[in-house]
Amino acid sequence: CCKNMAEKQRMLWHFIRDRATKSASSLGLIRSITSDNMSFSGGLAIVGGFTVFFHLLKLTWRCWCGFKAFVLSEVWQVDLKIYGQWAVVTGATSGIGKAYAHELAQRGLDVVLISAVLLFTLETCLTFHVLLCNKHNKKVRTIQTDFTHGHSIYPAIAEGLKGLEIGVLVNNVGMAYSENFDYFLETKFWRITLDDCVVVDGFSPLVPRGTGLIINIASGVGVRPQPLLTLYSATKSFVTYFSQGLHAEYKSRGITVQCVSPLIVSTNMTYHIQHSTMNRFMKSAPDFAREALNTVGHSSYTSGCLSHALQSVALTTLLPDWFRLSSFCIRKMEDFAKLSKKPLKTEKLKGKDD
Repeated sequence: CCKNMAEKQRMLWHFIRDRATKSASSLGLIRSITSDNMSFSGGLAIVGGFTVFFHLLKLTWRCWCGFKAFVLSEVWQVDLKIYGQWAVVTGATSGIGKAYAHELAQRGLDVVLISAVLLFTLETCLTFHVLLCNKHNKKVRTIQTDFTHGHSIYPAIAEGLKGLEIGVLVNNVGMAYSENFDYFLETKFWRITLDDCVVVDGFSPLVPRGTGLIINIASGVGVRPQPLLTLYSATKSFVTYFSQGLHAEYKSRGITVQCVSPLIVSTNMTYHIQHSTMNRFMKSAPDFAREALNTVGHSSYTSGCLSHALQSVALTTLLPDWFRLSSFCIRKMEDFAKLSKKPLKTEKLKGKDD
């Protein structure tokens, strides 16, 4: 009986010891797993912290760039005369080009106006000379040419610019191929390019002097792909990338290349939407040119004015690419085009009667 009791006690002791060992092993495993989880969670927290910090830093930098370009520039502007005495403006008889010409003259530069022959009527020339010569006491030259005629126009432009100290070049000439949204194959093709004549004949003299400013007018439509404005969007996208690449190549040589990508500005190209609901977001050409020239020296790529910069951010956020490229959005754009055509015809007839 005593032997049986001793045997039972010994077995019980071994059982308790085995259970304690297993419990300790389980506890160690749990502690190990918990420690690993804590290490993993700590790693995720560090990664998350760095991500938040990076985005906050990026947001802060963008806010500072916007503040400098659109707020500080109102009181801290670059003297454009440091680039040279003459400014060349293409597409200068109306809209943004005309507004740039007036603003450049107001800031002390003589101006060369380049535009289509048909647009340079006697009345237009006299108006420009009165406003620019008498009002701003600046010299004005005009070069009549049609940019749809290709390379044949280059010698005449080169001859007209010979001997001038060109400091500022505004590439604004352009053409809308349609009055409204249209499918690509339904559009009327126009071959308008940012060609050698304006870029090379106006640009090459700047390099030896080691100073100069080139302003290329693109469009907010070229920032992202835009259905029913496919050709226009693609060509303006070219201007954007071309300008950024050119600026990177020549900024070390003293040449500043700025790309301006406005949204809706009140010009002849946008007359068909000036009486629609979009009118409240529209900027007048003189106000836009003044604010856009203020950004020179502060930004190599700009929307031109604060309101357009804010609109661009809102459109990017509220209308992502997947939505703008969807069939639903294209149908809505077609409906908008149909609605805008009726008041357009009425407005044209009214203008003729007046």
